[in-house]
Amino acid sequence: MKIILDCDLMRYPNSGLYYYCLNLGNSVQKAFEETSDIKMGYYIPTPETNVFARKENSIIERKYHKFLKPFLWNCRIWHAPFQSGRMIPDKRKNRNIKILLTVHDLNSLHEGRSIEEQRKSLMNTQRLIDDSDAIVCISEFTRNDVLKNCNVGQKPVYVIYNGANDFKAPALNASSYHPRRPFLFGIGYVNQKKNYHVLLALLKVQEDLELLIAGRLDEPDYILDMQLSAKKWGVEERLRLLGPITENEKSWYMSNCHAFMHPSKAEGFGLPVVEAMSFGKPVFISQLTSLPEIGGDAAFYFSSFEESHMQLTFHEGMQRYTREDMSAVLKSRSREFSWKISASKYINVYKSLF
Repeated sequence: MKIILDCDLMRYPNSGLYYYCLNLGNSVQKAFEETSDIKMGYYIPTPETNVFARKENSIIERKYHKFLKPFLWNCRIWHAPFQSGRMIPDKRKNRNIKILLTVHDLNSLHEGRSIEEQRKSLMNTQRLIDDSDAIVCISEFTRNDVLKNCNVGQKPVYVIYNGANDFKAPALNASSYHPRRPFLFGIGYVNQKKNYHVLLALLKVQEDLELLIAGRLDEPDYILDMQLSAKKWGVEERLRLLGPITENEKSWYMSNCHAFMHPSKAEGFGLPVVEAMSFGKPVFISQLTSLPEIGGDAAFYFSSFEESHMQLTFHEGMQRYTREDMSAVLKSRSREFSWKISASKYINVYKSLF
């Protein structure tokens, strides 16, 4: 295997990084089969042995790899896919191996974390940058963050957007929540960074709407505060925190929602925004970090999280969406983010390192 993608983070199946590795690995290998005889290997946890289209390219993690790594003998490029993950090749022992690092975000700088937490996070990212030969960032915003806060020396720093995931058939099951009213939908880890609590302001004036949030319930204190606020405002029966959902459920909620909401304070890219646009749904997002770069002119933006501003933005946005029939515009915008395009750009970066 001349190129190996480290898929260690696929041990977390409901994460964005799981699908990043899966889609990138499949898309790059498919492109290689069409253009050359180069192969991409996937260094992968045991539970995900058969997940890739080319199962024979999977390299299963073993305990003895702590001491002996035969999979590195023919490796020319090691792709480390995350800025706070691990780096397997020791450059002192594997001088012929080039290392590509993908940086998704430096969100620790934008989440309100302590100075010490920011320092430790940056130190870890800098260590990986020091060991790498080239860097890919998943947005211009992330690239600018890296250049501003890290020392990259003379190493090239590329921008390659993520592609949109393939969707499963829309379907709810017996245990799924079936909305009783038109609903607003959001998906992501439910925590302070995602900022979902500000959406309760919309329920206060939109009495015919429910708010459904899917994703791992990440911060118990934040979730409790959100539920208490909903109760205080008398909207608790119209707030549903669904937890992790299946891909079929996600497709159903995306395709049937009244609008998609993503008021996040910090994003390196914003994949759920692209997914919602692919269904032609009105998208309301924050104006922070990378999100304007992804939403472009097709999205509606909360420039503040003050209640009256959010309510007015939502009201005017929905009127414009209906008046201008923006579904086609949103779908067109989503097609700019394709794994086929991304794979082609990654291949150019790989070839530059051979």
